[in-house]
Amino acid sequence: MFTSTEILWMAGAGVITLLFFILVVSFTSRARMFCQYLKAMSGIELKPGEVHHAFKLRGKEGVRELFLDLIIREEAKSSPPITPDSEPRKPITEMIGKP
Repeated sequence: MFTSTEILWMAGAGVITLLFFILVVSFTSRARMFCQYLKAMSGIELKPGEVHHAFKLRGKEGVRELFLDLIIREEAKSSPPITPDSEPRKPITEMIGKP
């Protein structure tokens, strides 16, 4: 029916097709995964289309700016304003790893 060479070529073509499919799926799901991560870590909901649009306009820097802008806005909503009379707080980086 098939020779061993033909079977090897078909198996190779199948593996290449499978790897290409995985590559396409991974590239198309990056924005969705970023939105899920952002929701889990910060509670901020964002649509994958917005991430894709920011990436299309300005690349990685555009997504980074979008992320920072959303974090700053969320922080401004949830914490009291800092004034000169506010009590100073230690940065979290100084508190990590200390008992």
